Amino acid sequence: MGPMPTISVVSMKGGVGKTTVTLGIASAAWNRGLKVLVIDLDPQANATMGLGVDNPPFTTNDVLADARPGIAVDAILPTPWGANVHVIASERSLEHRNAREGAYSELRMKSALANVPRTYDIVLIDCPPSLGELTRNALSASDAALVVTEPGYFALHGAQQAVEAVDVIRSSTNPAIRTSTILMNRARTTVAEHRMRIQELQDAFGPLVSPVMVPERNAIPQSEGAGIPIHAWDSPAGRELSGVFDQLLDQLLYPFGRAVREYP
Repeated sequence: MGPMPTISVVSMKGGVGKTTVTLGIASAAWNRGLKVLVIDLDPQANATMGLGVDNPPFTTNDVLADARPGIAVDAILPTPWGANVHVIASERSLEHRNAREGAYSELRMKSALANVPRTYDIVLIDCPPSLGELTRNALSASDAALVVTEPGYFALHGAQQAVEAVDVIRSSTNPAIRTSTILMNRARTTVAEHRMRIQELQDAFGPLVSPVMVPERNAIPQSEGAGIPIHAWDSPAGRELSGVFDQLLDQLLYPFGRAVREYP
């Protein structure tokens, strides 16, 4: 069994479904019986709400305010998803921590996460849609980055910004962070515009672009609205998306020596 990978899920603009992807990966881990910790660093707190957590007593805002080594352990909360899915929740007041707060402020999350139990199979950090201090904190504490984009006009530019941000972190606060994976969300390959944007990304980034693409399906907002994992949403689209997120989880775990499933 390999190390416990910590993966930041990042995007350069809102509305591309970054939190949906975070919850989809968490759902795949949940369905497999893996133990997952979601850290919500987005002040919108959509991942927190999607996991069914209301009025958390202790949040990522408190964690970053304190930042003593290991303090994040005190903020880990159970979720209605089940015993294997935990969260460090977010809140709107986290927003004011997106500005730099002095020397080494981008290392506060890394310090706070020291001594988090190594029993988790994967840790997912849902970042805000920007390259501010919160995202830098996440990347400085991560083993890898998953860049989420969608097949629109700004996809190439946004992915380029995100990959460059990871490179900056690698050259400064976190030399061990792996090369980004770029994920296309809300892909409709029957649409010519989408095919063109997907090809642009593949031409620019080659193997960094995941062969897994998340299709646009109504089952996603439906399951999120119900507060349940996509793997528990019993519909043809739910099952299709479950398979997509299973493959994405495998892709993310494979470099860390974690067991993956065999697919026909």
